[in-house]
Amino acid sequence: MLRFTKLQDAMGARLLPAVLDHLQEPFEDRPMLDKLHRLEKLGYLPSVELWHSLRAIRNRFAHDYPQDEALRAAYLNEAVHAVPHLVAVLTTIKPLVAGR
Repeated sequence: MLRFTKLQDAMGARLLPAVLDHLQEPFEDRPMLDKLHRLEKLGYLPSVELWHSLRAIRNRFAHDYPQDEALRAAYLNEAVHAVPHLVAVLTTIKPLVAGR
């Protein structure tokens, strides 16, 4: 759980803004939602909605502490199923970084 939240946080806080910076897109002072929409339009993010769902999964770990073991297991399974989406974003960005 911790690794999922850290990866999603790092991608949102550092990687995605760095992609826009590398592409010389003038989005430094824009809200995150604008950045996400631009990355989607450029093809580096499959969809803004997907990113929001990944963020929601991250928030469940960071802010919800259910006592119900079944609910905790469901959250964990949701994160496991979301990992390929994070990897897909990283795979899409990798050629941009490799070309530096």
